[in-house]
Amino acid sequence: MAMKNPYQTYQQNSVETASPGELTLMLYSGCIKFIRQAKEDIKANNIQMKNTNILKAEAIIHELMVTLKMELPVAKDMMRMYDYMYRRLAEANAKNDIDILIEIEGYAIEFRDTWKQVIQEVRKQKYQDGQA
Repeated sequence: MAMKNPYQTYQQNSVETASPGELTLMLYSGCIKFIRQAKEDIKANNIQMKNTNILKAEAIIHELMVTLKMELPVAKDMMRMYDYMYRRLAEANAKNDIDILIEIEGYAIEFRDTWKQVIQEVRKQKYQDGQA
Protein backbone atom coordinates (compact mmCIF):
# COMPACT_ATOMS: atom_id res chain seq x y z
CA MET A 1 0.00 0.00 0.00
CA ALA A 2 1.55 3.28 -1.13
CA MET A 3 1.64 6.20 1.29
CA LYS A 4 0.02 9.40 0.12
CA ASN A 5 2.05 12.54 0.03
CA PRO A 6 1.07 14.40 3.25
CA TYR A 7 0.96 17.73 1.40
CA GLN A 8 -1.44 16.30 -1.21
CA THR A 9 -3.61 14.86 1.56
CA TYR A 10 -3.66 18.25 3.30
CA GLN A 11 -4.58 20.01 0.05
CA GLN A 12 -7.38 17.57 -0.69
CA ASN A 13 -8.77 17.90 2.84
CA SER A 14 -8.58 21.70 2.57
CA VAL A 15 -10.65 21.66 -0.61
CA GLU A 16 -13.14 19.11 0.70
CA THR A 17 -13.79 21.02 3.92
CA ALA A 18 -13.72 24.56 2.51
CA SER A 19 -16.80 26.75 2.36
CA PRO A 20 -17.93 28.03 -1.05
CA GLY A 21 -16.34 31.38 -0.22
CA GLU A 22 -13.04 29.76 0.67
CA LEU A 23 -13.14 27.72 -2.55
CA THR A 24 -13.59 30.92 -4.55
CA LEU A 25 -10.63 32.42 -2.71
CA MET A 26 -8.58 29.32 -3.60
CA LEU A 27 -9.56 29.70 -7.26
CA TYR A 28 -8.40 33.33 -7.35
CA SER A 29 -5.12 32.37 -5.66
CA GLY A 30 -4.58 29.54 -8.12
CA CYS A 31 -5.26 31.83 -11.06
CA ILE A 32 -2.69 34.31 -9.78
CA LYS A 33 -0.16 31.52 -9.26
CA PHE A 34 -0.55 30.23 -12.82
CA ILE A 35 -0.38 33.72 -14.35
CA ARG A 36 2.81 34.44 -12.41
CA GLN A 37 4.31 31.16 -13.54
CA ALA A 38 3.32 31.89 -17.15
CA LYS A 39 5.15 35.23 -16.96
CA GLU A 40 8.28 33.42 -15.78
CA ASP A 41 7.83 30.84 -18.54
CA ILE A 42 7.73 33.58 -21.19
CA LYS A 43 10.89 35.15 -19.76
CA ALA A 44 12.58 31.72 -19.85
CA ASN A 45 11.26 31.10 -23.39
CA ASN A 46 9.51 27.96 -22.13
CA ILE A 47 6.56 28.26 -24.48
CA GLN A 48 5.09 24.84 -23.69
CA MET A 49 4.89 25.53 -19.94
CA LYS A 50 3.63 29.07 -20.61
CA ASN A 51 0.80 27.55 -22.62
CA THR A 52 0.04 25.00 -19.89
CA ASN A 53 -0.05 27.63 -17.15
CA ILE A 54 -2.20 30.07 -19.11
CA LEU A 55 -4.61 27.25 -19.94
CA LYS A 56 -4.83 26.48 -16.21
CA ALA A 57 -5.58 30.15 -15.46
CA GLU A 58 -8.23 30.14 -18.21
CA ALA A 59 -9.79 26.99 -16.72
CA ILE A 60 -10.07 28.73 -13.36
CA ILE A 61 -11.70 31.79 -14.91
CA HIS A 62 -14.09 29.46 -16.75
CA GLU A 63 -14.96 27.75 -13.45
CA LEU A 64 -15.64 31.14 -11.87
CA MET A 65 -17.92 31.95 -14.82
CA VAL A 66 -19.98 28.75 -14.65
CA THR A 67 -20.42 28.93 -10.89
CA LEU A 68 -21.50 32.57 -10.89
CA LYS A 69 -24.95 33.03 -9.37
CA MET A 70 -26.60 35.05 -12.11
CA GLU A 71 -29.55 36.01 -9.89
CA LEU A 72 -27.29 38.32 -7.89
CA PRO A 73 -27.20 41.96 -9.04
CA VAL A 74 -23.40 42.07 -9.38
CA ALA A 75 -23.24 38.84 -11.40
CA LYS A 76 -23.65 40.41 -14.84
CA ASP A 77 -20.76 42.79 -14.20
CA MET A 78 -18.62 39.95 -12.87
CA MET A 79 -19.46 37.84 -15.92
CA ARG A 80 -18.30 40.64 -18.22
CA MET A 81 -15.04 40.94 -16.27
CA TYR A 82 -14.45 37.19 -16.28
CA ASP A 83 -15.17 37.06 -20.01
CA TYR A 84 -12.73 39.91 -20.59
CA MET A 85 -10.06 38.20 -18.47
CA TYR A 86 -10.59 34.90 -20.28
CA ARG A 87 -10.25 36.52 -23.73
CA ARG A 88 -7.17 38.50 -22.67
CA LEU A 89 -5.51 35.36 -21.31
CA ALA A 90 -6.05 33.70 -24.69
CA GLU A 91 -4.55 36.76 -26.38
CA ALA A 92 -1.56 36.74 -24.02
CA ASN A 93 -1.04 33.08 -24.82
CA ALA A 94 -1.13 33.67 -28.58
CA LYS A 95 1.19 36.70 -28.41
CA ASN A 96 3.46 35.67 -25.50
CA ASP A 97 2.51 39.03 -24.01
CA ILE A 98 3.68 39.59 -20.43
CA ASP A 99 1.95 42.99 -20.26
CA ILE A 100 -1.45 41.38 -20.76
CA LEU A 101 -0.64 38.84 -18.07
CA ILE A 102 0.31 41.67 -15.70
CA GLU A 103 -3.03 43.36 -16.42
CA ILE A 104 -5.06 40.20 -15.77
CA GLU A 105 -3.00 39.33 -12.71
CA GLY A 106 -3.91 42.76 -11.31
CA TYR A 107 -7.62 42.06 -11.73
CA ALA A 108 -7.28 38.62 -10.16
CA ILE A 109 -5.41 40.11 -7.18
CA GLU A 110 -8.12 42.76 -6.73
CA PHE A 111 -10.85 40.10 -6.82
CA ARG A 112 -8.93 37.85 -4.41
CA ASP A 113 -8.27 40.65 -1.94
CA THR A 114 -11.87 41.85 -2.08
CA TRP A 115 -13.16 38.30 -1.65
CA LYS A 116 -10.82 37.80 1.32
CA GLN A 117 -12.27 40.94 2.95
CA VAL A 118 -15.82 39.68 2.37
CA ILE A 119 -15.00 36.34 4.01
CA GLN A 120 -13.42 38.10 6.98
CA GLU A 121 -16.43 40.39 7.38
CA VAL A 122 -18.86 37.45 7.22
CA ARG A 123 -16.83 35.57 9.84
CA LYS A 124 -16.64 38.66 12.02
CA GLN A 125 -20.40 39.17 11.76
CA LYS A 126 -21.09 35.51 12.60
CA TYR A 127 -18.78 35.76 15.59
CA GLN A 128 -20.50 38.94 16.81
CA ASP A 129 -23.89 37.30 16.35
CA GLY A 130 -22.72 34.36 18.47
CA GLN A 131 -22.82 31.88 15.59
CA ALA A 132 -19.11 31.03 15.67
